[in-house]
Amino acid sequence: MISRKYTFSWIIFTLLSLFVALIFIFPMYWAIATSLKQETEVIDPEWSFFPRILTIAAYIDVVLKSQIGTWYINSIMTSFGITFLVIIISMPCGYALSQLNFPLRKTLLAAVIVSIMVPGTALVIALFVLIADLELINTWSGVILPQVLSPVVVIVYKQFFDQVPKELREATIIDGANEFQILLRVYLPLNWGITTALALVTFIGAWNNFFWPFIMTTQQDMFTVPVAITSVDDAFGIFLAREMAVAMLAAGPVVAFYLIFQRRVTEAIMLSSGIKG
Repeated sequence: MISRKYTFSWIIFTLLSLFVALIFIFPMYWAIATSLKQETEVIDPEWSFFPRILTIAAYIDVVLKSQIGTWYINSIMTSFGITFLVIIISMPCGYALSQLNFPLRKTLLAAVIVSIMVPGTALVIALFVLIADLELINTWSGVILPQVLSPVVVIVYKQFFDQVPKELREATIIDGANEFQILLRVYLPLNWGITTALALVTFIGAWNNFFWPFIMTTQQDMFTVPVAITSVDDAFGIFLAREMAVAMLAAGPVVAFYLIFQRRVTEAIMLSSGIKG
């Protein structure tokens, strides 16, 4: 009796999960299907779930009549730049807050924690004025530099460095290593998995970021992919299939990135949310 009840509950739960999954998947399917339709079919009042005639004309138009190659390069370079600098800056900060004793250490830690609660939009005007004074508008540096400080990544690193036995650090100091060598040769190898996870989720966040690149770039040849999507109407007029094609080309790398590194990305999100650590 228990086995039958369990089986029935499992079936109901599975069907409910599939139904919810279909609800979340449908918008992506609809976008893909729309991008593979002819424009005349897209605006036809008698719509259908499947394209009557499959065509990649929208993708060809986007590739040939836009600067999508340049937009991809901008997104790749800025995303990798942000990811690299976030890790390079956050790792030593987390190590210092975890292992070193220096004046105002607790005050600095409190400041890092409090900064998490400050919304980024509150700093936009000050950052924009600073970047403008430095003449970095419409440059990769102007897009990258304001995004390299990540208090969440610092805190996650600190939590993991706290778990490393202090005897390892003391033994390495006796062997004559300095703090930089201890970080790279002892602490980094022990926490290489979390570094990979944080780098992946930082890269995805940087790729998807729209607000700051939108403010920093006014020339099409400096647009990132999310910003460039908003320029499709200006370049082509209102053509829904082409808009969906651009959206799919923009989302494609991130989707592939997530599917390949799904485990690491999920781990980083859990750690950043305080579920583990």
